[in-house]
Amino acid sequence: MSDKILQNENLGFAIHDLARMMRRNFDHKAQDIGLTRSQWSVLVHLYRNDGVQQKMLADQMDITPITLSGLLDRLERDGWVERKVDGSDRRAKKVFLTAKVAPVLKDIQRLGKELRKELLQGISEKEFEYLMQLLLKMRSNLSSK
Repeated sequence: MSDKILQNENLGFAIHDLARMMRRNFDHKAQDIGLTRSQWSVLVHLYRNDGVQQKMLADQMDITPITLSGLLDRLERDGWVERKVDGSDRRAKKVFLTAKVAPVLKDIQRLGKELRKELLQGISEKEFEYLMQLLLKMRSNLSSK
């Protein structure tokens, strides 16, 4: 791909703007849930990998361990998550969702579906599949570095 195409299209800015707009629109839809973006982000990450070590969760979320610790303190205080000592490494803690999270995750999933429907308006299934192939290939290109 030529440098001219990359300069004219500003791929990084377009991806960043799209992600920012998606977050903003989702936040607007999720106001009634009563959680901050950071908090529901933790819950969604745990939904995908419940019982993960706290350090690994911080890595997955691309935030510092101290930032995550503060989020987990509030979530644990409010009954959303619980931390337990890792049996294989007593210095580490694993983080688990509580039963309180189930209805909220359903709301988050519903709102995510609504946002995707808006986002993909006018885009065919074939176009979406091709877009996903390209994005996954780009991600793979960068993750191997």
